[in-house]
Amino acid sequence: MTALSAAVVGSAIGVVYARQESRQRFVELTRLTNERDDLNFEFGRLQIEQATWTENNRVEQIARARLGMVSPTAAETVVIKR
Repeated sequence: MTALSAAVVGSAIGVVYARQESRQRFVELTRLTNERDDLNFEFGRLQIEQATWTENNRVEQIARARLGMVSPTAAETVVIKR
């Protein structure tokens, strides 16, 4: 009878431990899922920002405004043949 009682108590402790581990793992999974979603959102935002910065019009505007660059005229264009 004592062995049976010890087995029942041991089993109950094992169930409580397993449930606690399960809860902790679920909380960690939820945290990591939220972190993944936040990182995916940030990645998408950065891709849009990169596309904006590398757009040809944007590069041309910066070249004209900050560097004073202009497109060459037909008379200034030189064609080199090999």
